[in-house]
Amino acid sequence: MKRVAPLFLILIALAPARRASAQEAIYLVRHAERADQSADSELSTKGVGRSYKLRDMLKDAGITKIYTTELRRTIETAAPFAAAAHITPVPFKADDTATLMASVRAVGPRDRVLIVGHANTLPDLLRAAGVTSSIAIKDDEYDDLFIVVPRTGAPPVLIRLRY
Repeated sequence: MKRVAPLFLILIALAPARRASAQEAIYLVRHAERADQSADSELSTKGVGRSYKLRDMLKDAGITKIYTTELRRTIETAAPFAAAAHITPVPFKADDTATLMASVRAVGPRDRVLIVGHANTLPDLLRAAGVTSSIAIKDDEYDDLFIVVPRTGAPPVLIRLRY
């Protein structure tokens, strides 16, 4: 929880550089640990615990909109934070990066967005958000938190944390 406070200082420092027509920040996470390898697996006990860690870490982040894929593991990862923030997550098709990013770009200039995706979709989403560095997420990594801060006339700032 205390790790988020310095992020706000970074976001405030970068605030004058954000695009007027874009959101303030995009937070991206992979779903938490899954119970099994079935196509629409629920979260494991460890994954449920991680979803509550995410809730606690983001509680003061000012997130105003949440997107999850149609799969249970992303919905369940977002659920504790969504309930605490009183935000109804918006589902998107995991393989439809273009439509999701168009929706994200359409949110207001003071909005902050959380996207819960998958190891194989987050790199594409980050690229679509303007991140130029190569991002890889290992199959056993569930603790990445990416924060993308858009800027006018420059690539966005990418912050990569663990939770």
